[in-house]
Amino acid sequence: MIDVVLAADRALEVGTDVPGRVSLVQGGSAANTARWLARLGARTTLISSVGRDAAGRALVDAVRSDGVAARIARIAGARTGRIGVLVTPDGERSFVADRGAADQLTPGDLRLAWFAGTDGLHLPVYSLLGEPLGLAGRRAVGLAREAGAMISVDLASVGPLLAHGRRAARALITDIRPDLLFATAAEAEALAGRRFIDALLEIAPAAVIKRGAQGATVLLCEGERQLRFEVATVSVAANDTTGAGDAFDAGFLVGWFAARSAGRSPAAALQRAALSGHRAAARQLSMARPELPLARVPATGR
Repeated sequence: MIDVVLAADRALEVGTDVPGRVSLVQGGSAANTARWLARLGARTTLISSVGRDAAGRALVDAVRSDGVAARIARIAGARTGRIGVLVTPDGERSFVADRGAADQLTPGDLRLAWFAGTDGLHLPVYSLLGEPLGLAGRRAVGLAREAGAMISVDLASVGPLLAHGRRAARALITDIRPDLLFATAAEAEALAGRRFIDALLEIAPAAVIKRGAQGATVLLCEGERQLRFEVATVSVAANDTTGAGDAFDAGFLVGWFAARSAGRSPAAALQRAALSGHRAAARQLSMARPELPLARVPATGR
């Protein structure tokens, strides 16, 4: 996805201009997470779809330049997806989604060989919604489980998650049976209600509530025991928090697999993973998001 970021220097005024910055940058939750996984040393493959257009080629070139193996379906007749990101002066964001080709990945586009030897499959909730993309996402879960992979899901956004109501959303995630669930507090409450701390562990044996500058809450079910611990972070000033949650997911997953390989207990591994997630998110917040090169996008004729 292309992020079209509109960052206003001051509050918007109806019917007139305000100064700010408009930029076109790499986006897409899955692509952001894949990019950070690769940056952190994980061997990473992104499975996605773009249009048969110059914007799609630019996005694929960019993600490959970060060391990600890209398995990309190019969809005829659909343009590459884009997200309008409106950033207010205090860093809060609102989105307008024009998903285009991003929703057109089909189960038939997947190959069993892509999942051989996989340790984990990570999906933002977008990959489980609608058709044909949702069918492809569920097919990917099946192929990953056959390969013995762990499944992680990020709830990603309240609006798409609740498009068909809370009951349907909860049934969807429960049917996936994720091993690890990522959410913000707002997303967790949207899925599971106000008592989401208890309810999330009915859906997944481990869950992480991302709280931004307030750190993260990590939940774990070990047999009859339910564990909860808070992992603090250092506050980082940022004008745009887009992508920080995806970077957190990547850092968490890398830290989790490293800690488990080192023989740490599940609780110790999750705590270490949360610290790794915070570090990746802080790096995302402190670095500029480079413009997507558009030299290959042809000018439109009259």
